[in-house]
Amino acid sequence: MVQQTVERLQYLCDTLPALLSTIQEDDFSRKPSSEQWSKKEIVGHLIDSAANNHQRFIRVQFEDVPTITYDQNKWNSTSQYNKIPSNHLILFWTLYNRQLIEIMKRIPEPALSRICNVGCDTPVTLQWLITDYIRHLEHHLKQLIDYK
Repeated sequence: MVQQTVERLQYLCDTLPALLSTIQEDDFSRKPSSEQWSKKEIVGHLIDSAANNHQRFIRVQFEDVPTITYDQNKWNSTSQYNKIPSNHLILFWTLYNRQLIEIMKRIPEPALSRICNVGCDTPVTLQWLITDYIRHLEHHLKQLIDYK
């Protein structure tokens, strides 16, 4: 299951940067409303997600049921992604996810059943975190492509 996830993430890292790079800077920065994120802020959210899941993927392997949560709106607003050049965000997202691929490929099979608290009612396994990371990523990537 991890192999399939790694292959999917590799595909996204190989194809998405070129697609995102075609979006004009003003379109990338435009907020549809004050309550909605711009495309830059969506990419920023995906960077924040990578950062938090990076911790989860590592710490769950050696800590007993770590609790790793974050306030996505506060992370996004504090990072001020809308003020950062699009090419910087796209490159950072790509490199961070390539690093996560390398981590995922090296997780020992027994570690996949270790658990982590992520703010849900019940802890989740590392296997679930990895699978959910790609599901979440693809959900937001679809928003970027379909965004009006």
